[in-house]
Amino acid sequence: MAHVERRNPGQSEFHQAVREAARDLVPLVNDRAEYRDARVLERLVEPDRVVQFRVCWQDDAGRVQINRGYRVQFCNAVGPYKGGLRFHASVEPGTLKFLAFEQTLKNSLTDLPMGGAKGGADFSTRGRSEAEVMRFCQAFVTQLHHYIGEDVDIPAGDIGVGLREVGFLFGQYKRLIGAFEGALTGKPLASGGSHIRSEATGWGCAYFAQNVLSQAGADLDGKTAVVSGSGNVALHAASKLRALGARVISLSDSDGTVHAPDGFDDEQIEGARRIKQEERGRISAFAEEFGLEYRKGATPRRIPCDLAFPCATQNEIGEKDARELIENGCELVCEGSNMPCTAEASDLFSKADVTHAPGKAANAGGVAISGLEITQNAMRMRWSRQEVDARLQDIMRTIHETCVEHGERDGGIDYRRGANVGGFIKVADALVHGGIV
Repeated sequence: MAHVERRNPGQSEFHQAVREAARDLVPLVNDRAEYRDARVLERLVEPDRVVQFRVCWQDDAGRVQINRGYRVQFCNAVGPYKGGLRFHASVEPGTLKFLAFEQTLKNSLTDLPMGGAKGGADFSTRGRSEAEVMRFCQAFVTQLHHYIGEDVDIPAGDIGVGLREVGFLFGQYKRLIGAFEGALTGKPLASGGSHIRSEATGWGCAYFAQNVLSQAGADLDGKTAVVSGSGNVALHAASKLRALGARVISLSDSDGTVHAPDGFDDEQIEGARRIKQEERGRISAFAEEFGLEYRKGATPRRIPCDLAFPCATQNEIGEKDARELIENGCELVCEGSNMPCTAEASDLFSKADVTHAPGKAANAGGVAISGLEITQNAMRMRWSRQEVDARLQDIMRTIHETCVEHGERDGGIDYRRGANVGGFIKVADALVHGGIV
């Protein structure tokens, strides 16, 4: 860790992600001479490359705007680079390196041939017109297209990059290369996208929770679930959890939390989706329209629950939040976003015997469907919603089995260790087989 921190100064999220994995991986590496001799772990914490570029575009008033764009191509040992694009004011290299490192292990867990990457720009779509978003996306991919391709690097959406943005990015990409190839995923259906790509991360998270509970001899039926966030992942997790029998009692955004003690119904979840995604409104507007309790400035962590699904952003659950969840009877924390729990929170869950399913396993459903989208594009065909959903459930079941295989300890399952070790072994073996490159 001293080596990582010295070479990556000020990148605390990247340090956190590596430290969390290293606690489980260093003992494994020390036991395997082939990993030690090839210095696999030291190689894995160095990205293959970090690309930074200027993005110039014009707003509706004709003013020239300048943003920074990035792509962190972390590791392609097991397949082409794969990972989302994030458009948000907070985007900077350290955040993207943490996300790309996590993505490398996550993609390995799916058992699909995908390496790890992440990218984005310090641009926010909030308050921008559709024409401005289109011009920015076109300018962004004009710079990015030199570094991506269906056999090289296949970006997708992430925070701030949904169907609309991917559609604009893909349209400009096709214009630039003069061909149709599946170099981006998360595309609209009409542009070669896959069924249930938008739903996949949230649905996959619910399926993973279902597997975790089944392993413990329980199920989702009747369980009370708090969901944080109100973006794509949170809304689809809430919808699928409800369909599987859970009672979802919260959604939130950066302004506050909506609490529905009796659980949201399908109409309310659809209303939240409309307000957040189509009208680009705030969660308070959702509460007002449906007559629900709104807690300004509050998070869902203070609400008693059986299950917690953090689906907003990294490090949203700190030590205080973890204590509140434990005191309120939470049995399972299943991560819908990337690294939403601080190291201190994760340690508290472990000490309190609260099952903690890390994002690199629990939220792998989105990239799994991206991998299936790549396959469908290459085969020039499209599977039905039912076929894709069945494949998603199978992949999430396989990821869970991998976590159980590598996480069994003292009669229980350490899902964090299982995900870290299970994701690492495939990448480490590929690095060893590929020689010193």
